[in-house]
Amino acid sequence: MPVLTVVRVIMENTNEDCLAWAARDPSGILSPYKFSRRVLGCDDVSLTITHCGVCYADVAWTRNKMRDSIYPLVPGHEIVGIVKDVGSNVHRFKVGDHVGVGTYVNSCRECDYCNDGLEIHCSSGSTFTFNATDADGTITKGGYSSYIVVHDRYCYKIPNSYPLASAAPLLCAGITVYTPMMRHKMNQPGKSLGVIGLGGLGHMAVKFGKAFGLKVTVFSTSGSKKDEALNLLGADKFVISSDRQEMESAANSLDFIIDTASGDHPFDPYMALLKTSGVLVLVGFPSEVKFHPASLILGAKTVSGSVTGGTKDTQEMLDFCAAHKIYPEVEIIPIDYVNEALERLINRDVKYRFVIDIESSLK
Repeated sequence: MPVLTVVRVIMENTNEDCLAWAARDPSGILSPYKFSRRVLGCDDVSLTITHCGVCYADVAWTRNKMRDSIYPLVPGHEIVGIVKDVGSNVHRFKVGDHVGVGTYVNSCRECDYCNDGLEIHCSSGSTFTFNATDADGTITKGGYSSYIVVHDRYCYKIPNSYPLASAAPLLCAGITVYTPMMRHKMNQPGKSLGVIGLGGLGHMAVKFGKAFGLKVTVFSTSGSKKDEALNLLGADKFVISSDRQEMESAANSLDFIIDTASGDHPFDPYMALLKTSGVLVLVGFPSEVKFHPASLILGAKTVSGSVTGGTKDTQEMLDFCAAHKIYPEVEIIPIDYVNEALERLINRDVKYRFVIDIESSLK
């Protein structure tokens, strides 16, 4: 009798009921995969995933570009869905609520940063949504899956009026630009903002800038993006960054710059565009940042960096987007198109964020 009981428990705890797509090796090719999520804890929320955004981080870790990938690897950290169960201590959420999960799912919850709602900067290190070791020793697996179990602190309420597919990119692309904009007070109507790069992050910076009442200039190496920058996204001006004359004509004209470009590019020409006391925030990942000291010192300019945001800022951003009807530009795809989507992302062939329809296509 005791032996049978042990066998039954093992079977229950190893039920591979979570459907997913995973990479098995550094080729990064994703294919169907089944695994088990942890049992719902008293502080947890279990949500059925309806949509998941596709971020370049999904490329980086499925292909082991960071040299720390643990396979099988289920990517995805722009997760939205519907609550299907909550733990006994959870009171912020109920079954049926629309919920989002972003780039991290745990932190120490005790340090000064966690206490200030800046969990991404946790002194002990935040636990990323995929390819990280969680508190129970398991490896986290992301949103290219049918459901997820997350401590309620790292879940965000999505207003019912806001489309779930549109909410997904906000959990990484949106909050990554919103956080430094708020930190550096880039929400002052009438001020001027430059946005370098017009991808998933850049197009959200333009949308936030316009919602804040800023005069927005987009900088891109590609003139093909001019029409959409001005007419779809509502930017006030478009500058081809490789055109020296256009760049010089914009000298000393900007209060702020958000640099979303991850490809290598010179910084001195952009520093020259800032007014006295202007701020350039880097959210992209070029291989190096190099500029002449005079570009910083003359004019008392500031260069800052930022990753994603804490739980407080993330919820604030979601509420702001719902209130102001700010929606990312998305291309919705089925899960079986994800390998092609990742290739297109590498080739910058997306306007402006892929979102996987998990609910309809992951069966």
